[in-house]
Amino acid sequence: MQRILWSDTINFIKKLKWRKIWNALLVFASYYLSRWTGKPRQWGLPFTINFEPTTACNLRCPECPSGLRQFSRPTGNLKADFFRNTLDDLAEHLLYLIFYFQGEPYINPAFLDMVKHAHDRKVYTITSTNGHFLNDANAEKTIRSGLDRLIVSVDGTTQEVYEQYRKEGNLTVVLQGIRNVVKWKKQLNASTPHIVLQFLVVKPNEHQVPAIRQMAADLGVDAISFKTAQVYDYEFGNPLLPEAEGLRRYRQLPDGRYEPKAQLHNHCWKLWHGSVITWDGLVVPCCFDKDGEHRLGNLKENSFREIWQGEAYQQFRQQLFTGRNQIDICTNCTEGCKVWLQPD
Repeated sequence: MQRILWSDTINFIKKLKWRKIWNALLVFASYYLSRWTGKPRQWGLPFTINFEPTTACNLRCPECPSGLRQFSRPTGNLKADFFRNTLDDLAEHLLYLIFYFQGEPYINPAFLDMVKHAHDRKVYTITSTNGHFLNDANAEKTIRSGLDRLIVSVDGTTQEVYEQYRKEGNLTVVLQGIRNVVKWKKQLNASTPHIVLQFLVVKPNEHQVPAIRQMAADLGVDAISFKTAQVYDYEFGNPLLPEAEGLRRYRQLPDGRYEPKAQLHNHCWKLWHGSVITWDGLVVPCCFDKDGEHRLGNLKENSFREIWQGEAYQQFRQQLFTGRNQIDICTNCTEGCKVWLQPD
């Protein structure tokens, strides 16, 4: 298994160029200088970008705006031409690109073509999927696209448990999809993608944590990710919160209420190293702004570089230093609540 991890690491390193490394150093330096002075300075460009392939989803997961159909912003698909033009302006500085924000990426018919374009530009690519569209043809095309990391959500080892969170999902279809990808990866003698089985731990499935390890080993994936759940109504408890303290993002207070475990500092690394681009070209600060309420720019009106150094971005960064607890998307920020493991 150690060989698999090294293979993924080496694949990432091979995509590094001195320009990317220098840009990352500039970003690091400007972030720590900004923290030291309390005034936002932004050198370089983000070295991580989230592109949203679509806001549409086939499932109805209870803590997801896509699943609940509760977006105030429109639903649609990222256009390939717009993606290529935007990426080409950023590719030489990117360490990796995440093809995910909201929605199910494979619903966008041009998704894997966009992955292929990013691969051709030597950008490390990641996506996260619910696994329902990994039929044999899509599995083969996924391998041929050059996708570097594929995260597949499998939140239960039985249909009864799985569907309690992945509502309207079919576990049999998902597991067959994973087998299809593993098969084509072997058949094409490909080293990518690094296949990760992700298990979102909620109360209905926490008893299946041991069983999912065996399932991952049987499927032949490369790693397991145990992810704790972000919930919106947590203060007085939530039926999705696991019983085990170590499997929750929230701690229980002496009065019975709950609060996020993550400490809310008046700074945020994400606003220096990354950015999120919605399917229709809006730039928002991070993946916690799921409904795109903090719109820092529109790529159909300005270039990314103009937006990145623009007044709206700088004002948002300054607000982080003066009172992050006053920013709605930050109050339930629970970064760092994921554990990557290899299957036994």
